[in-house]
Amino acid sequence: MPIQYNSKPLDDNKINQILEAANWAPTHKRTEPWRYKIFKGKKKEDLGEFLSKKYKETSKKFSKFKEIKIKEKIFKSSVIILICMQRDPNKSIPKWEEIASVSMSVQNMWLMSSFLGIGSYWSSPYLINYIGEFIKLNQGERCLGIYYLGNYSSQPPSRKPSSIEDKIQKFY
Repeated sequence: MPIQYNSKPLDDNKINQILEAANWAPTHKRTEPWRYKIFKGKKKEDLGEFLSKKYKETSKKFSKFKEIKIKEKIFKSSVIILICMQRDPNKSIPKWEEIASVSMSVQNMWLMSSFLGIGSYWSSPYLINYIGEFIKLNQGERCLGIYYLGNYSSQPPSRKPSSIEDKIQKFY
């Protein structure tokens, strides 16, 4: 989680490795629908201010605590990557398959981030629906989430999934 990140900046080479891994995701008809918008420095801070302001404008149950958390996640992260999808203009495959390809691309980013010892977190807040007010999106492009990246000092909590046996049925 971004709250665990430290202030040590991420090396551009590592960011490029993460993005290159993302580019190797499977994609039906090779549409490669993943698009990534990378924010660092002042532009990252501007994004945090925009999201915080948009939360304040649109929230039905405004919480000062949540407003602060929105900014904090952005500011604690070294790099913010907006996860976007460019829909195939011919709509030759179902939208869900394009979303699945983007998701697999993000999975590759997560795997590479983990391999490099970099913290990463994908969030898909409702505020992502307003991102077109902050940056220009191409026709047919939409953002699906925010990917937070940062270095961390302590070991992240381990995760042990429940047994795979609880999730499968065997027909053989």
